[in-house]
Amino acid sequence: MKTTDIKISDKPLGNGTEKLPLKALRPIFAGLMLAMSLGSLDQSIVNTALPAMASELGGLAHLSWVVTAFMLSSTVATPIFGKFSDMYGRRGLLLLAITLFMMMSILCGVAQSMTQLIIFRLFQGIGAGGVMTLCQTTISDVVTPKERIRYQGLFTSTFAMSAVAGPILGGALTTALSWRWIFYINVPIALIAIFILWNSLPTLTARKKHVIDVYGAVTMACGASSILLLFSLGGTLFPWQSYTAGVVATIAFISIALFIHVESKAVEPIVTLSLFHIRNFTIGSVTTSCMGFAMMSAMVFLPLYFQLVLGLTAAQSGTMLLAQIVAMLLTSVFGGQISSKLNRPKLFMIAGIALEALGLSVFAVLAYMQKDIYWFLMGLAILGLGMGIAMPHATVIVQNAAPKNALGEATASMAFIRSLGGALGVAVSGGVMTTKLHDGLSQISTDIDVQGIINGGMEAVAALPTGLRPSIELAFSHAITASFVIGGSVMLLALLLSLLLENKQLKN
Repeated sequence: MKTTDIKISDKPLGNGTEKLPLKALRPIFAGLMLAMSLGSLDQSIVNTALPAMASELGGLAHLSWVVTAFMLSSTVATPIFGKFSDMYGRRGLLLLAITLFMMMSILCGVAQSMTQLIIFRLFQGIGAGGVMTLCQTTISDVVTPKERIRYQGLFTSTFAMSAVAGPILGGALTTALSWRWIFYINVPIALIAIFILWNSLPTLTARKKHVIDVYGAVTMACGASSILLLFSLGGTLFPWQSYTAGVVATIAFISIALFIHVESKAVEPIVTLSLFHIRNFTIGSVTTSCMGFAMMSAMVFLPLYFQLVLGLTAAQSGTMLLAQIVAMLLTSVFGGQISSKLNRPKLFMIAGIALEALGLSVFAVLAYMQKDIYWFLMGLAILGLGMGIAMPHATVIVQNAAPKNALGEATASMAFIRSLGGALGVAVSGGVMTTKLHDGLSQISTDIDVQGIINGGMEAVAALPTGLRPSIELAFSHAITASFVIGGSVMLLALLLSLLLENKQLKN
């Protein structure tokens, strides 16, 4: 089937876009949903298979890099794919990203050592970063601004379903077949997505030669990698006060300074700094970063609370999170439909952020009071309702604020900032929790190994005398409460910022 050529306009979004008929849009959307599920599924499916990987391949000390390598490369690749898609079109780059992801999935499946697996995961993350950002950008090319919220809501629901299916599917495949099948399962999904998009996705024709911003890409990659490494490994692999932390922080600072200088001089920069002069783009991106901060801190420490304080198993704590996912599905799908009709994106954005702040505040109160597990379902539902509303609206507000010829760059920049916010959320909340926990445990008894309990987690707590456990659980409860307070405070900041958004309606 021959693809359709659509020329790109330099007019801002909202001044008119080409609208495809529903018959042509359906296969495009189906292909994009499949591709989106690839990237989002692989963020969670690996976690349950990590012990099996370490058992077969060895290299337990480097096991965390299976996750970290993927996160680093996908985050760094996001803005580069976004910029290149504005320059050379989405179709070819999206198909390339899916193909790269598929090929690296095969290589991950046949890896014979932990080193090989980490390297292949690094390149798989590059493909995933391209897939995630280009799917969100591509749908905005083929529907009008007013309709975007409806489709972005469905993308959010896909992300939520993948988050649920990932751990369950990963555990099932690892138990029934092998951990290698968590990678092989990507192949048929990728092939179907490639076939559909190859035959249905319009080609956006480039009109001029472009200058690739090599120095911008290199300095951005160095800066982003250094920041993510510092926040991901600081306090665990190396102490925050160590020489290593200082070196990584210095590299990050210098790289960011060079990146800003290079981008201000570049002919076609990876990130156009003038985008940050647009109020809705800047506020939308910062609030998205706040959402990433709060969401990641909650998702990391809430299961920890369920297992260490309330005594749930890993499977039970995972089941508890279904309340959040179901609520998120409801508001992302139906909220998008309602918002598309009412055309009040700022109002919905504020409402979603307010619900997220309320949900995290509920967690803090319940954790501090050590309430029964079922009370947390209420907090999870509130958080999910807010995320389902706020996440797609943030994307649409940022996209609608950007010039059309910078749509991919704007979407990718927002995703990049959100990833950095998420990494910062885990690091800051984790650091505060660890400090609070150390102080709490030190007051219980001079005979206990405080650092051993902090490092050992559930196994260390289970090995303690029965009489000490209530005091230990209380210390964990108060420490994890602190992480929820931080997340809630950040979301309150996001709520205040969202009030400053310009109240722009989305046009047909």
